[in-house]
Amino acid sequence: MFKQLIHQERIKISDEHDISSESFKTSLILVNRLFSFGFNFLISKWYLRSCQLEGKLVFTNRKPDIENNGTIVIGNLVRIWSNVRRCRLSVKKGGTLIIGNNCRINGSIIAVTSQISIGNNCRIAPDVYLMDGDFHSIGNRLDPGKSSNITIEDDAWIATRAMIMKGVTVGRGAVVAAGSVVTKDVEPYTLVGGVPAKFIKTISSKKVTLTKVAV
Repeated sequence: MFKQLIHQERIKISDEHDISSESFKTSLILVNRLFSFGFNFLISKWYLRSCQLEGKLVFTNRKPDIENNGTIVIGNLVRIWSNVRRCRLSVKKGGTLIIGNNCRINGSIIAVTSQISIGNNCRIAPDVYLMDGDFHSIGNRLDPGKSSNITIEDDAWIATRAMIMKGVTVGRGAVVAAGSVVTKDVEPYTLVGGVPAKFIKTISSKKVTLTKVAV
């Protein structure tokens, strides 16, 4: 896997600077990036020290805000970015957050009371809220309120400022449009949007696969 990543980075440098992927200049740029890569790898391990890291390659971009009083499990090739807005992962006592492989979570807020599960190859955009609980009831503000698991299946994309509420399953390959409030399950390979979110159209599974490869 590491050799493949090095090869991909050489090609990327070649395209960015219009030089040969095997040139000396490419090698110098690559060494510099590997140094930065190593530093980011170590600092990411420190930032995520309260989490259970299942994969070898997990990265952050700026420091996330993590409150872990339960369990956070993070897969391989996961990127937790805070370059648009600071990403916050908050897990209450007895709660579980599971993040699959090859996911990118950028400036999102995830609040877990019971369980939130994010599959593989998912993209969670800035200002997205995933909240599996009410935090308090209407009649008694000291009561913890109801909670119900959230599941985001493989290849899903949750766009900017969308909110996924308790008990919702977002199906495989589904897309939630920006600014949507999702209160009901989203069928696989569909686009939903609005407040509350409603079906807009069906998405071809082939398009989702191509998008995943291109990212």
